[in-house]
Amino acid sequence: MARPRTASFDKVKTVAENRRARYDYALEDRFEAGIALTGTEVKSLRFGEGSIVESYADFDKGEIWLINSNIPEFSHGNRHNHEAKRPRKLLLNANEMNKLHGAVARQGMTMVPLSIYFNSRGRAKVELALARGRKAHDKREHEKERDWKREQGRLLRDHG
Repeated sequence: MARPRTASFDKVKTVAENRRARYDYALEDRFEAGIALTGTEVKSLRFGEGSIVESYADFDKGEIWLINSNIPEFSHGNRHNHEAKRPRKLLLNANEMNKLHGAVARQGMTMVPLSIYFNSRGRAKVELALARGRKAHDKREHEKERDWKREQGRLLRDHG
């Protein structure tokens, strides 16, 4: 039987990644969302600048916003340059927004951005995950389980 495939998105160029989120949270569902950006923000991202390490997504008046993400000012920008840490609107369809809102409101989950990337059409996208926070003992268990699976793979490959 084939292993079920994870939902992968069309990532051509990854700009920013939140690797810490995979350790701190138990990730469940993943969504691809567009970002409403200004011109200088897109140029800054194309140069590979940007960080989402301490960012999160939140609801406000029926819309989802990416908060605390850092896209530095464009070096060749003029007086109309953007603010580095402004909230940015995420673009999702209504069904996805309802699903996210229900999970956050009822189940106490968090919306965590995993990466910012450009797709094959050149659009900036955010990979957003519904996540549940891990306690310290959960993190240790997860680490042990991952190490054991890695060791199992080595043993099977060597003696298989």
